[in-house]
Amino acid sequence: MISTTDLILRLAVAAMLGGVIGIERQRLSRSAGLRTHMLVSLGASLFMLVSSYGFFSVLTADKVVLDPSRMAAQVVSGIGFLGAGSILLRGDIIRGLTTAASLWTAAAIGLATGAGMYEAGIAGTVLVLLILAGIRQLERRYFADKENRQLQLLVRSGMFDADLLRDTLGDGARQVDGFSVRKAVQEDCDEVTLTFTHLRPADLQQIMRTLLAHEAIRSINYAAH
Repeated sequence: MISTTDLILRLAVAAMLGGVIGIERQRLSRSAGLRTHMLVSLGASLFMLVSSYGFFSVLTADKVVLDPSRMAAQVVSGIGFLGAGSILLRGDIIRGLTTAASLWTAAAIGLATGAGMYEAGIAGTVLVLLILAGIRQLERRYFADKENRQLQLLVRSGMFDADLLRDTLGDGARQVDGFSVRKAVQEDCDEVTLTFTHLRPADLQQIMRTLLAHEAIRSINYAAH
């Protein structure tokens, strides 16, 4: 049977390691931040402790077999529901997958800590931070051209359609992955959102200049995702 001191230590370490990951997510204003990651890791650790040590009172009965892995397996599958809540679909763009993955990993760290595998929990936390913070810089440097980019256009009401896009951009219209149109705050204008992927910044600047030259387009705002 586990001692009270060891039990509290495992829970505290799990919450701390989850919090370290949560700080990185909170810093970027993600949907799941410090408290969420701490609770996920702490809860997973507690499930592991209950699964491992919570049923000793019934083990004395004949033909009773304990399988601690069953509850841990339920945590692995159950955390997917929480991760799904952090994923957002905006038009054709999916956001929150990395945060969902960090929640899933925080649960794994909690399970490891609850099982007394402190080295695995700490090593996992360090690797998660390297992936979230370190790899992010590499992505920005070497894969920036593959980011999703959006142009938000303010267009005179009723004047935007696919034909206008083809006529204005020519072959450049093939680089548009999708667009949406909705009524703008200004009564005589529509708000159009164009989505691009795998587009170089220089090409995007050329597209913006071409669009602005059209008389129906009043303004353009740019956003990267």
